[in-house]
Order: sequence, then structure tokens, then C-alpha cells
Amino acid sequence: QVQLVESGGGLVQAGGSLRLSCAASGRTFGNYAVGWFRQAPGKEREFVAAVTRSGGSTLYADSVKGRFTISRDNAKNTVYLQMNRLKPEDTAVYYCCAGVSVLSYSNRRSYDYWGQGTQVTVSA
Repeated sequence: QVQLVESGGGLVQAGGSLRLSCAASGRTFGNYAVGWFRQAPGKEREFVAAVTRSGGSTLYADSVKGRFTISRDNAKNTVYLQMNRLKPEDTAVYYCCAGVSVLSYSNRRSYDYWGQGTQVTVSA
């Protein structure tokens, strides 16, 4: 069982930056791949980024590639999402998730555990 708690969301102007954190409970955090998804009002939850168990490989949605960076520190049981050059269309609730056997990193059904989400609002 893994419990995930996101933090770091808030209100920022377009062009600004935020860093989200996802803190996990449990001693076997390194056994889980971790992803970030987001959901804007009235829209489906969409994939943002993912990192493998070791942190050696990452994957990004085209819409955030070059602006967002996902990383993890397994010693601290934490995954980060550094978001730069934010745009109003990045406004959403951001969720982190973890999965043991992730076959498709961009598919939300691949993940077993989800956090409660953190709101990110980007003003124009």
C-alpha cells in the first residue's frame, strides 16, 4: 500500500514557475513508477509526465515537453514536477500516481495509487 500526498500548487502568472512535490509513504517507493496527470474543469484527466522506478527514464506529454521536468528522490520517497514557462492552459488539478507494473505510462489505468490532487492556476 502506498499513500501519495501532493503539494506545491498555487496561483502563478503566465511565464512563471512552480514545483510540485509528491510525497509517498512506505519503504518500497523505489518499486513504483510514478506519473503526473492533470484534470481541468469539464475535461478528461490527461497524462503529463512519468518517471521509471529508478528515475533513469522519463516521458512527457507533447504539450509540456521542454517546459516541465519530472524527477525523483527515492531516498526521500518524493517525486517532483518542475513546471516552467507556465501557460493559462496548464491550469488544472494535478495528481500524482504510482504503479508497480506500468505497461503504458500515459494510460491512467496503469497506476494503482493516486493522491488527492493539488490545484495549479495560471493567470494570463
